[in-house]
Amino acid sequence: MNGSRHRRLAHGRRIATALLSSQYAYMLEYRAEIVLWALSGVLPFIMLGLWSAADVGGELGLSQLQLARYFLAAFVVRQFTIVWVMYTFEEDNLSGRLSPYLLQPLAPVWRYVSSHLAEQATRLPFVVALVGLFFLLYPAAFWWPPLPALLLAGLATMAAFALRFLMQFTLTMVCFWSEKASALERLLYLPYLYLSGLVAPLALYPEPVRAFAMWTPFPYMVDVPARILAGEPVNVGASFAAVAAWGALLLPINLLLWRRGLRHYSAMGA
Repeated sequence: MNGSRHRRLAHGRRIATALLSSQYAYMLEYRAEIVLWALSGVLPFIMLGLWSAADVGGELGLSQLQLARYFLAAFVVRQFTIVWVMYTFEEDNLSGRLSPYLLQPLAPVWRYVSSHLAEQATRLPFVVALVGLFFLLYPAAFWWPPLPALLLAGLATMAAFALRFLMQFTLTMVCFWSEKASALERLLYLPYLYLSGLVAPLALYPEPVRAFAMWTPFPYMVDVPARILAGEPVNVGASFAAVAAWGALLLPINLLLWRRGLRHYSAMGA
């Protein structure tokens, strides 16, 4: 029994290693495009400039240094929580590439997960370079989180990526019934932009808005891991519990839509 389980684990590791290495090699072919993707994620730096120019952070309880560290942390978290599975899945569905994926013994979702992880690994050097440039231009903001906070921020960032991927992949199931499902992601981007902490730390929002935001999944995708990384106080237990609750809500919906979508996909003759 133990030997059989060990063989299954070893087989799973080999599949994961092969999939990640192949996707990483594929992503390396698009290094120039990935540089542009990394540069396109500088919205937190733009917002830092706007908030610093407005000089309202101190009035609302955040110093210029706290703002700088928060938006730098938000930039780092954002780089490792970007999800684009809906656009890839929609293209695969419309082009017919999804059909051979469904015939393979590996569920297609793992192909998309590995693509995201490989892309994150590819953009890592560019993120490090941009962070180094930020500290060079703003040396007063330099800090190095203690190891426990760094590990906790890493876990929170992974949880944020998993939640955002699950949310978008659930919406992606609409691709089985519509050719323009990606419009839903564009619509969802608006509340994500304003409630996740990308345009401003949630600590600067009025209390009713902040309380409402914490009942949505968006703050746990940027604001919470960014505040952990920046050394700001965070209710870690409640935050991870909220991520788990949203995951428990979305996963059954995702599986239900996936099964029904596959039946519709097969009925259409694909």
